[in-house]
Amino acid sequence: MEKTKNTIHYHLPGLFEFYDFYKKFLPLYQEHKEYFYENCKIQSIYGAPADCLWGGGRVGFGDADKIEVFELMEKYKISARLTFSNSLLSKKDLEDKKCNQLCRLFNGSKNSGVIIYSDLLLKYLEENYPNFYYVSTTTKVIRDFEKLKSELDRKDFSYVVPDISLNRDFENLKKLNPSQKEKVEFLCNECCSPHCPDRKICYENVSRKNLGQEIEDHLCKAGQKEGNYSFSRAMKNPSFISLSDIQNIYLPLGFTNFKIEGRSLGSALLLEFILFYMTKAQYHLQVREALYLDSSLDLF
Repeated sequence: MEKTKNTIHYHLPGLFEFYDFYKKFLPLYQEHKEYFYENCKIQSIYGAPADCLWGGGRVGFGDADKIEVFELMEKYKISARLTFSNSLLSKKDLEDKKCNQLCRLFNGSKNSGVIIYSDLLLKYLEENYPNFYYVSTTTKVIRDFEKLKSELDRKDFSYVVPDISLNRDFENLKKLNPSQKEKVEFLCNECCSPHCPDRKICYENVSRKNLGQEIEDHLCKAGQKEGNYSFSRAMKNPSFISLSDIQNIYLPLGFTNFKIEGRSLGSALLLEFILFYMTKAQYHLQVREALYLDSSLDLF
């Protein structure tokens, strides 16, 4: 995949979940480059269908038509990433017809990737769908820096998303070599506590649900105690990475890849992420007007 030094490469949520949003936003993004910072680029959009057995990120979101999604990404030359981060797959699960149909479609592009946990699935995909590139998922919860370095050195992966607890470990991050730095992809806007002991258990709970197991939601003891996701609360998280941080800290250190979470959130929040990270302040209103804001809109 082509990447440019000193360009901020964003990896946005909602490939299937926010298809209608992107269908309207991407023409605006292409036709009005002046609205957006010159050194930022949408490098990829990630997600998975709601009934995706191999999925591991979110359950029950994403009902867009897969062919329409594929064609939209091809039209705007944006990498589509399939979120196949289920950590509990068996050999039998590799036979899933829907996931294989999805792979056959997106493997038709040389610009598509897979966010992955399972080495079993990785080997299967490498053998059967040779055009994909691979992203090591944050759901591995890699908190040990030596383990992160080992993951970055694996030739299988084009990108590695570390656990958010390493977002501010600058003493070690700055020691990575240039090829390792090119592969690090930071998750910017997580709300969960950076050192939550339940994070891996929470991710496994989602994996079990995607496999069709009828289990209760995991109740995190150290996570979002104040309720649903809040961007303003995420900004107070010690792991939060702002646009200013990206421009003044991470880019000078040689890091250019940043992931925005939000597949299970509403498209209104996705827009706020795009305004915050990508859009020049003087054009926030124009973007809102192009997407939804008009003189007849009532809030209540």
